[in-house]
Amino acid sequence: MIFESLPLPGLYRIAPEPHADARGLFARTVCEEEFSQHDLTARFAQSSVSFNARRGTVRGLHFAKDPHAETKLVRCTSGAIHDVAVDLRPGSPTYLRSCAVTLSAENRHALYIPAGFAHGFQALHDATEVLYMIDRPFVAGAADGLRWDDPALAVSWPEPVTVISERDRTYPDWASR
Repeated sequence: MIFESLPLPGLYRIAPEPHADARGLFARTVCEEEFSQHDLTARFAQSSVSFNARRGTVRGLHFAKDPHAETKLVRCTSGAIHDVAVDLRPGSPTYLRSCAVTLSAENRHALYIPAGFAHGFQALHDATEVLYMIDRPFVAGAADGLRWDDPALAVSWPEPVTVISERDRTYPDWASR
């Protein structure tokens, strides 16, 4: 696997190194030993799938409040997404800055998002599926989010928003928290 550190500390794009032959290919996507060499967790308590029927669908920006903050490993298994992470760690030199990458079934990359970040994405194709690996069980009372178009975050979405949940549309601005 190739670990590429991104502009926000702790955030990584992980690319598999496929071994191809006449059958197709094989590649590792998680290896505890390799993850630990980069001080990343490779133990995940939960795996979830998000199916997005329409291009332009936005999910997020979601996070879990302390002490239930989650580390996620996100991979697009069908279609493509514009995947966004926002640094919410107080005292971080990149506090409230975002970073986005394209994850697709074609590139097979994953985004490693450490605890203390909000996460969201926009589907770039119809019928896009996203796989989440999460390091701890979901705690409903800790679930929170940032509004997808909060001016304080200045997240740029590449497509017009076609579908977004009422919850994601109505999170309060960061400044009003």
